[in-house]
Formats: sequence, structure tokens, C-alpha cells
Amino acid sequence: MSPRRPARARAAWLALAAWLALVPALASPPKQDGPRYIHVGRLLADPAGGQVLSRMTVVVEGGRVVDLREGYVGTPGQTIDLSDRFVLPGLIDSHVHLGHENGPDDKLLRTVRSAADLAINGVAFARLTLEAGFTTVADLGAENEAIFALRDGIAAGKLPGPRILAAGNVLSPHGGEGDLFGYRGDVTRALQRPNLCSGADDCRRLVRQQVQRGADLIKIVATGAVLSDADAGVDQQFTDAELQAIVDTAHALGRRVTAHAHGTAGVNAFLRASGDAIEHGTWLDQDSVALFKHNGAWLVPTLLAGDTVAGWAADPDSFLSPAAKAKAASVGPAMLEMARRAHAGGVPIAFGTDSGVSRHGDNAREFGLLVAAGLTPLEAVRTATVNAAAHLGLADEVGRLAPGMAADLIAVDGDPLQDVDVLRRVRFVMKAGVIHKDQ
Repeated sequence: MSPRRPARARAAWLALAAWLALVPALASPPKQDGPRYIHVGRLLADPAGGQVLSRMTVVVEGGRVVDLREGYVGTPGQTIDLSDRFVLPGLIDSHVHLGHENGPDDKLLRTVRSAADLAINGVAFARLTLEAGFTTVADLGAENEAIFALRDGIAAGKLPGPRILAAGNVLSPHGGEGDLFGYRGDVTRALQRPNLCSGADDCRRLVRQQVQRGADLIKIVATGAVLSDADAGVDQQFTDAELQAIVDTAHALGRRVTAHAHGTAGVNAFLRASGDAIEHGTWLDQDSVALFKHNGAWLVPTLLAGDTVAGWAADPDSFLSPAAKAKAASVGPAMLEMARRAHAGGVPIAFGTDSGVSRHGDNAREFGLLVAAGLTPLEAVRTATVNAAAHLGLADEVGRLAPGMAADLIAVDGDPLQDVDVLRRVRFVMKAGVIHKDQ
């Protein structure tokens, strides 16, 4: 290709080439007619109770669990042998960004990648996530067109990936974390997404428009962020009135609201506005703990993101800008202690990694960090099953294995209730009755 061809054309050509390379691998495996009988050596069907059953058969049909039976039963040719494995429900990651992974070229790539390019990225990253054992995710920030297309394509069975709840564009105040920094004015205007608002009425409008565009839930940036180039700290950015308007409008439209929030004032202001969940929560305090418990709000601590950015900040050749590097150096190490305080205080915790900051497919590294923060292995597993399902409003669909629930299950060698790191090596993945990985 000529070096004089415009950068956007080159990007489109590369995206098409990537798509063509993936096509042979994209078709979802066909569902088999009739029931399937899965012979399980050890089964954690309901992490809420924590009971591990031995020598069980999980009966699956039509993408659903039909029955759990003692012993090994079934029709020859319709059985799946996991009798030497530990089986548990498919995992749930409540905070991912499937369209990208952060790196040194982020600022440049914003100027050349289209929504189509991001969707193609999402195809590959969704497959990695599914094969890592995560059968359900919430994508909390992506171009509307890219993530909604990916979500719908997976739901239609056109390509493999976890079921996705998608927020689409993240809502931000003008000049806040979701705005653009460091570009010429004309470039900023060309790249700017319709995701900014100022004033309560304007924020109500933006929530309504995001729901109209297809958002399953609303994600906002209640405080500054680590990876933003803005030198504006990591505390409250929306006003109290704006936060209240966002939450009230979203709830009236049947949508949950979750907030990126690091600083104490931003965390507490959002919780006082009856927000549903906090992502990160780095400097939550005792008032925060009381508000979480009073409101029934969820904390998604994203410890893997903190661990990742702390590593970048410690690297003398880091690609982070000076402003981002300073924030990463302070936020990263604080997150583990935050999770320890929150857990000790009884704050409900749901699993989330912020993958896209960390590498897609490495999601299960979060389990070890949760245990380091004081959770037991069973409590850590609950965060990614029954807790995350409740947090996302999917408790009647996923998070446990019982008749009528989605046939989402994974199998591992070893016992994750003794060593959560075995979840980093998932050997078998079934989503909605379809096998996507079988080692």
C-alpha cells in the first residue's frame, strides 16, 4: 500500500484484513439437539451456599440447565465427561472495555481508529474473555456503534463471546475525565463523542439519549481518572445536582447507574444520590461504607487495574504522561488497602477488572488480588458469580447452576476454593449450552 494513502484508509484496510483472518474461527459451535449429560467430579452449583457436591450429572437442553442429578446418568453419545474436573458457574466480569487495550499509542490511535475498527478489536478480545471462563461481562465504556454491534452479534450467535451488558459512551461533564485533552482544538472537535453534559437538565437529556441509543446501563465518571492526561486530580467532577439528575433519570428509564470514582467526595456524593455501584472506590471512607450498606450499592474494586497502572508508574520508560504517571503512582497501591477496608466493613463486592487497562483474557488474576485483600477463596468466587449477577440484575439468569438457569459453566483442574489461581487455567467453557473450549 502506498505510504501516501491516508491513515484512515490504511486503518480500514488493516481492520478488513484482521476480519478476514478471523472469519474461519468465528462461527459459534452448533448446539446439539436433545439433552446433554455433563458428568462432573466436583460441582459448586450455588456459590452462595458454598456446598461442593461429588459425582453429579448436570443435564442441559435448549441452552438451559434442566436438572442436577446424583451419580452419572445419561444417553451414550450425549454425555460430556468432566468427572476429573471441578465445575462451577460461568464467571462474570462487571467491568471490561472490549474494544481496546491501553498502550503507548493511545492518543494517536484515537485519530485513526473508527467504530468499525474498535468492533473488530472487540471480536478478538471477546473470544479471549470467553475462553478465560467469563461467560457474562459488563462493558463500561466504548463507542456506542462498536460495542452495541458486538453485543448484538454475540447475542444473535454470529460470533463467540460472553453475553454483554453495554453502557456505550461514558457520561462526563465538560472538561471531565470523559472529555479529550492534549489535541489541537480542531482535532478535539472532530474526535469528540456526544457524551458530555453540564447542568442537571443537560445531564437528564444525555441519559435519555444514551438509553435511546441502546445502553443497557449508564456509566458515568463521577471523579477524575488515573489515565486521563488532565492534571485535575481524582476527586468529584459532576455537581451534586447533576449526579442526582443522572441517577433519577436512569432509574425512571429502568437503567442502573454505575460510577467511576476514586476520591472520597465523589464516591460519597454519588452514593448519596442513590447510585447503584462504584467502580474503583480508591479513597472510600467510613461514611462511604455506611452509605454502601444503607443503599445496597455495590463496590467493583478493579484491583487488577490498580496493580497494572502501579506497574506502569514504576517503569522509568513508562508511556504514561507526567500527569497520569503521578496519579497512577498514588492510586495503584491504595486500591488493595481500600478493598481490605471495604470487605472488613461489610460492603457488598462484585467482581470487575477494568480489562482493557489490563490485558484481556487475564481477568482471573483479580481473584488472587481479592484474596490478598482479605476475602476467602469462596468469597472471591462469589464476587464473580452470585454477587456480580445480583449487581447486574441478572440473578435469575446467571451466576449459579439450577434448573431454568442459563447453561453457563466452566471446569478447572484442582480446587478453586483452596487455590483461586486455578481459575487462571480454565479447561472447559460452556455458554448457553454451547461448548466454546474443551481441553
